[in-house]
Amino acid sequence: MSVNLSIKDVPDDLAERLRQRAARNHRSLQGELMAIIEAASSVDPAAPARGPESPSGGARSWVQGWKTVEQLMAERQAAGWTPHPTLARAPLAADIVRADRDAR
Repeated sequence: MSVNLSIKDVPDDLAERLRQRAARNHRSLQGELMAIIEAASSVDPAAPARGPESPSGGARSWVQGWKTVEQLMAERQAAGWTPHPTLARAPLAADIVRADRDAR
């Protein structure tokens, strides 16, 4: 079952900024609002709300999810993860792509 939500008395400038944001993300206004709500609802509710500035006093940064493969692997290995032994025999993605390209 779905629920309809309504926000009343949205200022014109805010509505326009949301329309522009939706256009930049190639979404409808409805789709953009849904994406904003989904992102906001995925935040840990026990975490303290963040203000407009970072703890260091500067402007906050919303860079999330940007780690290198090496950083991700280091985190997994630090947690005790090791690859399954059969993965050592698996072909590399680059080799699969090359073989496919050369077969044409």
